[in-house]
Amino acid sequence: MNTYNTSTTNKKFSFVFLMAGMMICVFQACTDEDKEETFDKKELEAIQGVSVTGIMHNHTYVDLGLPSGTKWATYNVGATRPTEYGDYFAWGETKPKEDYRPETYKWCKGRINSKTKYCTVEGYGTVDYKTLLEAKDDAATANWGSAWRMPTVHEIDELIEGCDWNWVKDINGSGVNGRLGTSKVNGATIFLPAAGFREGKFLHYAGDNGLYWSSLINERNPFYAYFLNFDDVNIDCNNGYLTRGFFYCGQSVRAVLNNRQ
Repeated sequence: MNTYNTSTTNKKFSFVFLMAGMMICVFQACTDEDKEETFDKKELEAIQGVSVTGIMHNHTYVDLGLPSGTKWATYNVGATRPTEYGDYFAWGETKPKEDYRPETYKWCKGRINSKTKYCTVEGYGTVDYKTLLEAKDDAATANWGSAWRMPTVHEIDELIEGCDWNWVKDINGSGVNGRLGTSKVNGATIFLPAAGFREGKFLHYAGDNGLYWSSLINERNPFYAYFLNFDDVNIDCNNGYLTRGFFYCGQSVRAVLNNRQ
């Protein structure tokens, strides 16, 4: 295996050329803090049960051949493999907690209509017209590092359109239900467990629904944020109106590699 590094300002570009197809190739524009990571591709795919393309900051990702080049994590933030639910986050918060209510929400003054950040409409709180998550409020970035972030609405739409999706019960004998996506371009796979959501101190619809936050608040009604939503019938990107997409509820986060650095 030969590795070549070149520096441009404070960034490095790493190229890894491989023999026999056993080790994974990393072709990544990265900061000085990022490290090239190699591994046995076949072994990791056997463990995870889905496709694996590479590793960044100790977390695996898959290249589904999407038009934007976006690479998706193979498991949820807070998990260690695709079949684990992982942690639940209120939108704009970076730590899981026991109780998900307006009274416990970081960006509220104890009432649902008292938002102190990410508010776009008078009567919902202090208006600042912020709609896109800042990096310091991004659960993926805060927990996995600057190489990762939460997906945009466009990236969720692209993921949905770029794969054929099947509802799978008890995937690989794990007892976990969810959606298995197979890329229409390269056949790579990604699994999203139906982890449900948390409101108050209770977990709802685990095993039946998956709800995954985007990085965008609903600008017309900041009580809600956009998210990937699915059950055994449909999969779509939801604006929150038709389901329980309240900003204070705990939902899953599936990170993407940060191409904005």
